[in-house]
Amino acid sequence: MKKIFAAVLAVLMLLSLTACSSSGTAAETTAAAAETKAAETVASAAPAGAEVSAETYVVGICQLVQHDALDAATQGFKDAIIEELGDAVTFQEQNASGEPANCTTIINGFASSNVDLILANATAPLQAAAAATSTIPVLGTSVTDYASALEIDDWTGTVGGNISGTSDLAPLNEQAAMIQELFPDAQTVGLLYCSAEANSQYQVDVITGYLEDMGLTAVPYSFTDTNDVASVAQNACDNSDVIYIPTDNTAASNTEAIANVVLPAKVPVIAGEEGICSGCGVATLSISYYDLGYATGKMAVQILTGEADVSEMAVQYAPEVTKKYNAANCDALGVTVPEDYQPMG
Repeated sequence: MKKIFAAVLAVLMLLSLTACSSSGTAAETTAAAAETKAAETVASAAPAGAEVSAETYVVGICQLVQHDALDAATQGFKDAIIEELGDAVTFQEQNASGEPANCTTIINGFASSNVDLILANATAPLQAAAAATSTIPVLGTSVTDYASALEIDDWTGTVGGNISGTSDLAPLNEQAAMIQELFPDAQTVGLLYCSAEANSQYQVDVITGYLEDMGLTAVPYSFTDTNDVASVAQNACDNSDVIYIPTDNTAASNTEAIANVVLPAKVPVIAGEEGICSGCGVATLSISYYDLGYATGKMAVQILTGEADVSEMAVQYAPEVTKKYNAANCDALGVTVPEDYQPMG
């Protein structure tokens, strides 16, 4: 009986071990299947041709204000990253509604949550990011002059540290030449801009030199915010043959108010970028803000994947500029443009 009992006990123990082994194998198989299914889901969600990374990233985007140029730059930035990394990137996108103080709050939030990279779309977000973090990579876009924005004296083309990006500066000497080309009889050029924007002040200072070299008188007319745009624009109209507006975010957000002054006064505006020109100008030396943002997105991919060190990346510029004109405003003011100017779409 003892031998029979021992034999039965041995069989029961063997069956128990087999069951445990089968259960473990089933669990492992189920887990593996779930992992495979998750990977397939991510792959199917990514754009065609996009690589699916095993890493995941969080990118914070702070845009100063909503207008066509900055919107296009943000979209180009996101499109470039998604094309390369698919759903491996999550965007935390916020708009500061034109208030620098909001930029500080937004950027500090990104720094506190330790995002993997920050896009600063315009000068105020870039300045806020420079103050908030020295470790998180920061890329600027739609920033005209990094040296002025970040108070860099010995500018070499590379910011260094944790900051780089792209510049929306079109050649100011060519913009000055455009004024003389379109309005050869003009004597006085009013420079209309927001004094709170460091990059606008930089453009005004530089183009003043070019205009004076051409024998023109350049007079600055600065407004501090949206509340005095119309009154300052009227003052500029009363005393100028032509008005020049640099790449300026406050002006870009108030083109209707400016147009309501300059068009009835029959004073033409040469604009630093296409968005301003479409609202109140007659001509511009245009860049593509979408392409600028796209180039910034390519830089971001290199940083996120470890292919490049942000501290060694030189600031990039728009590869092309195009002479464009606003047909409606040209007709209203009787302005005729040369054949090498393209109509704005």
